[in-house]
Amino acid sequence: MGISLQSHPTARDKAVSDSLLSLGSIIVSVGCLANVLLPNEKGRRCDFCLSLAPQSEGRLQRCTGCASYWYCGTKCQTSHWPIHKKYCKNFNRFCASRIFQQLESHEKLDALLLTHLLAKCSARGAEEEDDPDLSIFMSLLTGLTTGSNAPPTCPLASSRRPTQAVDDLFSRCGNNNFSIHSHLTTIAHGVFPLASRLFNHSCVPNAVAKYIIVPGQEVRMEIVALCDIAPREEICIPYVDPALLETRQQMFQLTYGFTCTCPSCTALDRLKISQQPAPDGEELASLGSALQRFVFPVSTPDAIELPRAPVRPESVPSKLMSIFRESCLTKLCESFSTFSHEGPFESALEVGLTVLAFYTLVYPPNYPQIGMHLLEMAKTAWNAIVTSDDPDHFSPAGVELLVQAQAYLRLSNQVLAVIGPEGDEGGPLAEVEVLDRLLNEQ
Repeated sequence: MGISLQSHPTARDKAVSDSLLSLGSIIVSVGCLANVLLPNEKGRRCDFCLSLAPQSEGRLQRCTGCASYWYCGTKCQTSHWPIHKKYCKNFNRFCASRIFQQLESHEKLDALLLTHLLAKCSARGAEEEDDPDLSIFMSLLTGLTTGSNAPPTCPLASSRRPTQAVDDLFSRCGNNNFSIHSHLTTIAHGVFPLASRLFNHSCVPNAVAKYIIVPGQEVRMEIVALCDIAPREEICIPYVDPALLETRQQMFQLTYGFTCTCPSCTALDRLKISQQPAPDGEELASLGSALQRFVFPVSTPDAIELPRAPVRPESVPSKLMSIFRESCLTKLCESFSTFSHEGPFESALEVGLTVLAFYTLVYPPNYPQIGMHLLEMAKTAWNAIVTSDDPDHFSPAGVELLVQAQAYLRLSNQVLAVIGPEGDEGGPLAEVEVLDRLLNEQ
């Protein structure tokens, strides 16, 4: 793999690079032990490979036993049957039961993931030493949840019971499952034991996870380097969204049982952002403009460049710190989304530049969300061009919009090319190609 585990002063241990890992390289590819689709993805995606319905078919095929699981076709259903048959005939009765219906939405998802995990253990009939993934999973540290908090699970129709107790499995699920995403939108949750065992968290990570979804194959996670990683340097991934500046420490403590001491969290603890008054209205707009000027001193779109190294929070002027309240980012993103869909597009581009400035300060370079936002800004500038009342696209205003679209698209491609294709076929990089062709035709 090119990585090794070494001792760590506070964590169990740490994964370090054995040699130079270049920007965009795949550090490791990890298999999935168990997963569960989000409710809004059921029926849209195959329950085995997580792919969308094949375009040639137009729809998925339902399991004739329970009618609650969908598949691309016979291959996926046959591959999933050794596991699915363990709970197929009892599934609908379980989901309709009072004990399941009384659960909160996230608890229902936990119950189904745990059911899938139990069924997989039962189907394999695996002792830990015979199943590397299961062995690694059982070696993981337990979370703060206890066995008594384990959700109910669907009864298994099997004479072969898992050798692992439900409590032991669940105590490792809560703090060791990942959000599986396609095009950076969460579609499922899954357990990837090797990734959990290897990588510690950082809010300024040098690597991220992406997911490979291929029809007929089980989903895989790939860990991608966001920058050049030197030999013996620790490889870290984000456990939660680094942009959650106020609440992420609470999430770490409640879910994972640790307090993050990465450079970003250490600085933010000193700056005490949560004690800053949250700006709104004109004050928020004024702070946004000031933030733009700080991050992008030369504000013309064709001159904007992204930082090549993480920005230290202490370098941000104190008068701007209140804009880092989470409520501010929420308002800014909501405004950008509204303006970019409904107009005026010029307002969307102004707010979008503030969001971009925010992202470049809270995310490390090449973080995928930065690339996605830049793509949305390029699409917004394009929409402004094609919906303009001015038929002359070569007017000063038209040329300015074209320059903005091209600049944002160039930066978007620069960032998204690092992580490369992920999730379903097509996606952001395919959109970049299409929009680039349209802009070149202008």
